[in-house]
Amino acid sequence: MWSHNMTVQDYQDLIDRGWRRSGKYVYKPVMDKTCCPQYTIRCHALNFHPSKTHKKTLKKVNRFLSKGEMPVERHDEGREGEPMVSAHEEGVQPSPQDPLEVDHSDVQDISTSPDTDTTNSAAPTPAREDAAPAPEEKTPNVTPKPGKGADPCRPLGRKAKDIRKERRLQKEQQKQQEAKSSSVDPSPSKSSSNQPKSLEEFITESLPNDPLHRLEVRLVRSNPPSPQFKASFDASYQVYKLYQMVIHKDPPDKPTESQFKRFLCDSPLEAETAPDGPDVGYGSFHQQYWLDGRIVAVGVLDILPSCVSSVYLYYHPDFSSLSLGTYSALREIAFTRQLQKQSPKLAYYYLGFYVHSCPKMRYKGQYRPSDLLCPETYTWVSIERCIPRLEISAYSRLNENTHEGDACALKELGRVLVLHRRTVMPYVAYARKRKGSNDEKEVEQYASLVGQTCAERILLYRA
Repeated sequence: MWSHNMTVQDYQDLIDRGWRRSGKYVYKPVMDKTCCPQYTIRCHALNFHPSKTHKKTLKKVNRFLSKGEMPVERHDEGREGEPMVSAHEEGVQPSPQDPLEVDHSDVQDISTSPDTDTTNSAAPTPAREDAAPAPEEKTPNVTPKPGKGADPCRPLGRKAKDIRKERRLQKEQQKQQEAKSSSVDPSPSKSSSNQPKSLEEFITESLPNDPLHRLEVRLVRSNPPSPQFKASFDASYQVYKLYQMVIHKDPPDKPTESQFKRFLCDSPLEAETAPDGPDVGYGSFHQQYWLDGRIVAVGVLDILPSCVSSVYLYYHPDFSSLSLGTYSALREIAFTRQLQKQSPKLAYYYLGFYVHSCPKMRYKGQYRPSDLLCPETYTWVSIERCIPRLEISAYSRLNENTHEGDACALKELGRVLVLHRRTVMPYVAYARKRKGSNDEKEVEQYASLVGQTCAERILLYRA
């Protein structure tokens, strides 16, 4: 549907029923009919802890800001396609050529053994059962020539598995010793007092090493457009155009300025402020990342009563190796936590849709703890409980309680509000005026998708 105006509470209720917006166009996938069901996903921002991959991204950006080190080129396709994780990040075992994995036991070379039939080496003659065992021959302890055989001056090779096991035991013994010493000495030891770094600490690590403040993050309101937004519009559009051309292979004449404005700048959300809301207010914003005085990335956000909703991200292709899609998502989670201090109920970060049937879209599940929205009951279910069901079927009723239904299901069609000839009226009054109207099924479908609560608040336009 096209939405002209909408309160932030109405949109909050809609996205909690699986709706999303693109500009002023508001849509909801038909989950049980599409080939790739799209589940709304939200992250518990207050309980979020960065993963190993997230920490690597933050450190990579920090190194670039402090030392100017640009990583090896890797395409980071925004929120919709993170780069592939390397074997080291996924815990893949080293190749057999790794010295730690090579077994250095002595093996006889059958190709040069005198007992080997060189005329038919592929099929050696099996040993006879009645043959007497060969007498043991004493091998003289002769030092091998350089380059031949094992070096007797060096210790025997060990398997990497044994080395890791030994290191684990050493660490456990060290921890036990520190625990004993801390029980005797009341002063806390250095290692015991160290706590895992928070997301904010990883982000702010770059600030002392960035004395020139090369990176600046600015939040500007896009609807209605603030003076700061208007002043940076052209620069922002040029970055988006480059992003579409290089990353998504669009032709040079697309997207046009009007397409950019309609897709990423227009919004139906009304700007609002509330006594218990954040200082910046509610509505639609652009979070701009300025580096050395120019825009390098822009995150399109909606600040709603219960969440920060990520709409889109685009960035300058020259900085694709910095994984700005991941970096900006982490910055937005930190931003959500900052807003929650001003507005306690604003505690979630919405990442859009999670598509388990598309491996490229599964990366959103790495921002944990997170929940998926059940497409039938519109209740939230932790992603750990959802994944086993989605492995079996792309579409699933995620809520395991078979007796629970949609709390906001359509109950009274007559109370749905419509706007007809500039007059607001319930659908029952509209139906009486429009005798013989054949749009009842269409209105019923609309009301069932938005729910009874929203249907009694949002005005459905009728010609």
